[in-house]
Amino acid sequence: MNAPTGSAPLLQVEGLTLQYKTEKHLVTATYRVSFDVYGADRFVVLGPSGCGKSTLLKAVGGYMAPTEGTMRLKGRPIREPGADRVFVFQEFDQLLPWKTVKQNVIFALQSSGKLHGKAAEAQAMRYIEKVNLAKFANAYPHTLSGGMKQRVAIARALAMKPKMMLYDEPTSALDPEMIKEVLDVIQELAREGMTGIVVTHEMAFARRVADRVVFMEEGEIRDNAPAADFFGGTSSARAKRFLNQILRH
Repeated sequence: MNAPTGSAPLLQVEGLTLQYKTEKHLVTATYRVSFDVYGADRFVVLGPSGCGKSTLLKAVGGYMAPTEGTMRLKGRPIREPGADRVFVFQEFDQLLPWKTVKQNVIFALQSSGKLHGKAAEAQAMRYIEKVNLAKFANAYPHTLSGGMKQRVAIARALAMKPKMMLYDEPTSALDPEMIKEVLDVIQELAREGMTGIVVTHEMAFARRVADRVVFMEEGEIRDNAPAADFFGGTSSARAKRFLNQILRH
């Protein structure tokens, strides 16, 4: 999505540098990264392995402090994790295996202090219905497919009532036929106004879900464009080489 006329960004990242030390080296994961994300954007971050895209997402989530630069959500500095930014990871072990689908979502509501008792149960069912799993509300995670588990994780994240969803490779552990299940939910949430930042390496998924694409390499942004332009041939030369390499395999 292009920036709405006269609107302010929901998220502003300016000059973000993230460094950390290993035993032998100082690693620069991102270098002077800047971008804006607007409300209801489906903002996709692409790039080769090790380019810094997942580290960037962790920083937006408040799990890594910047070495330099600033991050602001609705004008307020991001300094720590918060319920206004909720992660959906690629692994399914984030679900509590001893709890049913409904109990997993209720647990999120109760842990965050949002709701308790019958009110929590009713609200949990509304989120479960939103991800099309009402028939499986009383099922346990081990009985569900990968796509269904990921949709439960999204329902549980929605229970936190975040301003932004952060998806870290949400389909990389799924079989191809299950990817559409998750994609449809992300697209529907965006239509309802939920902002999402998606880190992925799967081009078909990115092409379908993205409003805007950021392409990263060696910790820097090489391209930042509307998805139609990025995939339509007007991306940078380096991004075109990346796309050609990926799409040939």
